[in-house]
Amino acid sequence: MAVEDTQPLISHLIELRKRLLNCIIAIVAIFLCLAYFSNDIYQLVSAPLIKQMPAGASMIATDVASPFFAPIKLTMIVSIFIAVPVILYQIWAFIAPALYRHERRLVVPLLISSSFLFYIGMAFAYFIVFPLAFGFFAQTAPHGVQIATDINNYLDFVMALFMAFGVSFEVPVAIVLLCWTGVTTPEELKKKRPYVLVGAFVVGMLLTPPDVLSQTLLAIPMYCLFEVGVFFSRFYTGLRREESDEETE
Repeated sequence: MAVEDTQPLISHLIELRKRLLNCIIAIVAIFLCLAYFSNDIYQLVSAPLIKQMPAGASMIATDVASPFFAPIKLTMIVSIFIAVPVILYQIWAFIAPALYRHERRLVVPLLISSSFLFYIGMAFAYFIVFPLAFGFFAQTAPHGVQIATDINNYLDFVMALFMAFGVSFEVPVAIVLLCWTGVTTPEELKKKRPYVLVGAFVVGMLLTPPDVLSQTLLAIPMYCLFEVGVFFSRFYTGLRREESDEETE
């Protein structure tokens, strides 16, 4: 009897290993395709800062191996970002057998929108936040201070911002999931709008550099996305009720 009880667990572990291997293979394959262009990728990511630096200023490498490892590290991170749809699909393929028919139809749009919103968040950071933030930093530098950012420090800084904006733009998906699972309702969330607005600025303060501009540029989109999530959650809760009634019949 004990052996029979362990069969489902073993099969789940084998399936989980398969999905994890697929994710790793996808990331490695993308990395191998991009490795040759690692310096170009770093140049593209560093362009918002370089454009705001004074004439004659440039980035520096304080470690001997930084000119090699920083672009490679960035390329690996970019490979993971590009592989996000594959990763989400593998998660979906793993959990799909345990879902009801109506639940599968609701989850698929969420997975697609998750990838889309993640990339939109990163694009928002690159095209809007970076130029404004770096321009602000360059203009507020004390007189006589030469701007010369280390390539490793810059990489850590922009990756933190990419992740902060990418994850923060998932707010509508999180709101829909909370309403769909019954944790809260759109009506309750509407009553908490003032607290959500304050919370958005607190999150912006924690996830962004210590300047008001970056905090505001994250907080305002987060609150707008909250409203988007509340709007779409009404349709999901309605569909869930209808589909659940059909399943019971």
